[in-house]
Amino acid sequence: MTPSLQSDRRSFLQVLAVVGGGVMFGVHAHDAEAGEVAHGAAPFEPNAFIRISSDNRITLIAKNPEEGQGVKQSLPMIICEELDADWSQVTVEQALSDESKYGRQFAGGSLSTPMNYDNHRRLGAAARAMLVAAAAKTWNVPAAELTTARAQVSHNASGRRSTYGQLAATAATLPVPDLATVTLKDPKTFRLLGKRVPGVDNRKIVTGKPLFGIDVMVPGMLHAVFEKSPVFGAKVVSANLATIRRQPGVKHVFIVEGVGTALDGLMPGVAIVADTWYNAKTAREKLQVKWADHPTARQSTEWFAQTAKELSARPADRVVRKDGDVDAAFAAAAKVVEAEYFYPFISHATLEPQNCTAHFNDGKLEIWAPTQMPQPGRELVSKTMGIAPQDITIHLTRIGGGFGRRLKNDYMAEAAWIAREAGVPVKLVWTREDDMRHGHYRPAGFHFLKGAVDASGKLVAWKNRVVVEPYMRIGEFPGRYIANYLLETSTLTHGIPTGALRAPGSNGIAFAIQGFIDELAHAAGKDPLQFRLDLLTPAVPSVEGDAFSAERMRGVLELVREKSGWGTRTLAKGRGLGVAFHFSHRGYFAEVVEASVSARGEVKVHKAWVAGDVGSQITNLSGAENQCQGSCIDGVSAALGQEITITDGRAVQGNFDAYPLLRMARSFPVEVHFRITDNPPSGMGEPALPPVIPALCNAIFAATGKRIRSLPIGDQLG
Repeated sequence: MTPSLQSDRRSFLQVLAVVGGGVMFGVHAHDAEAGEVAHGAAPFEPNAFIRISSDNRITLIAKNPEEGQGVKQSLPMIICEELDADWSQVTVEQALSDESKYGRQFAGGSLSTPMNYDNHRRLGAAARAMLVAAAAKTWNVPAAELTTARAQVSHNASGRRSTYGQLAATAATLPVPDLATVTLKDPKTFRLLGKRVPGVDNRKIVTGKPLFGIDVMVPGMLHAVFEKSPVFGAKVVSANLATIRRQPGVKHVFIVEGVGTALDGLMPGVAIVADTWYNAKTAREKLQVKWADHPTARQSTEWFAQTAKELSARPADRVVRKDGDVDAAFAAAAKVVEAEYFYPFISHATLEPQNCTAHFNDGKLEIWAPTQMPQPGRELVSKTMGIAPQDITIHLTRIGGGFGRRLKNDYMAEAAWIAREAGVPVKLVWTREDDMRHGHYRPAGFHFLKGAVDASGKLVAWKNRVVVEPYMRIGEFPGRYIANYLLETSTLTHGIPTGALRAPGSNGIAFAIQGFIDELAHAAGKDPLQFRLDLLTPAVPSVEGDAFSAERMRGVLELVREKSGWGTRTLAKGRGLGVAFHFSHRGYFAEVVEASVSARGEVKVHKAWVAGDVGSQITNLSGAENQCQGSCIDGVSAALGQEITITDGRAVQGNFDAYPLLRMARSFPVEVHFRITDNPPSGMGEPALPPVIPALCNAIFAATGKRIRSLPIGDQLG
């Protein structure tokens, strides 16, 4: 859809900004005040990611969705480094969703860096090589005599210099080199990567410029809300539609039957479309819906706990790993410890609720969406609507927090369906209650653990029965590091929608595994950090499908011991230090937390130390530090008070009064250190989160002698 543009320049640019279609600037943008128009010389575009104009303006395309993890900054920085341009000369544009042009586009799994680092270096290096070749051709000198810096090519022997913009027209006539054979810079010569660079959208964010999905405005747009059953997946029997049609501003109201039975698609419900979102929401308050019976209504938090306990006593559904003879080892052990660990469903609680703007016209659909997975979103909408994928255009807006929630695209299917029924562009915005009560929650998990140490304090046996929903990956350390080891799973099937949440699987597993390791260290009479180092010695060779490296984990443990002053400083009375480590998403992280507990049972985190190994290169140091700090605060917030409980098949919590996020007054300093190793660079969005939760719980034990085996901590210490 092309927005209706007003004639004056200011209105024209405002419409482009709120719609967020970066490609529109390349087609339409002009600046009458500067006397420039878009009809000048064609820019140098060696590939889909780089555009250099004759006036030396450099535009780099950010291919992946930006949800706060900094990828809109870091991927263009990689190109810029190899291009040998100055970052101050660069403008970053968000790409449209077009995998035929940009390759896979998604935000998840901390995969943006490992999947794109080498390729993006080569994209920049290829463009640099073409510009050097253009200068060599222009000056009739060997390319080997030329150097590049700050978006210009120099021939030091003759003193000649040309900007990339001056060479752009010539470079555009040259063949594009093979990306596999271009010469890359020696990382020792990097000028940009590894430095602290502010985010490209920082100023726009703090000054309230429209960037996010919830900011989108399209001419002629109406606003929608969508009421779904509190019991996930239940159908509509009847609704008082006539009453709602009479409410102020209401233009349309209709029942949506839903498509299929999958909880991540178009669910049944009632859509209300009005001239303003306020009017749509106000009309919804008068909506009365009778919902059909649904089997999930018989499930509850208490039912989950009871069922998990029963399953733990039955034969396992699956033996994940079995080494040695655990029963014999337990019989011969000096000390045996048993414990049950539980972590609940939790909501992603994105500060920007789910939203999507859609316009259906002449059999084609245009969507503006804050999605982490645009291509699966296109496929879902295509299947739901019966529209060919090529007839769906998706504009990627900035995401006001994803954490895995926007890997699911149910809100896209809802907006598309409502827009087609309404016959005009529609922006669907969920309320906070919609967002929290219709999430795809972090799965709850139950660990029934048993471990043993011998007389010397060595860990000799480990047994873990994990009760989880189907397909949750739980093949984790300490497998292969204990001679007598048994890991079993039992499946708990239910009707609650679940999905990935930041560091999926690991965000709960680390709490159970690292908490129980701490219990065994205490039983062995060993220092908890040294006990972990001993457990990692000797290193076990990696096997296919298991990339865990004991050497890398030992490295970050030793680094965090040094930086936190573990074992070398005296703590104030009532304070304790806790340590934990975890490997996830290719990242190795060890963390120490200092905490205390008040007489009223209130936990205070005084400081956290983070040591991480994410390979040979940090892309943006300020972004990497921010991800570690945010991960720690996010993890502590979840541990202290976040839980989705289920009653009669429906989520109880609906807003932040019952689902508290950590406030500024309870925040804490996070000191971050990286260990640079000779390994491919990996991502930063997730791996720093899992260790902080058990480190906090272990610090609470060190301060109070009380073990935390169930999350959230809540009032357990009061």
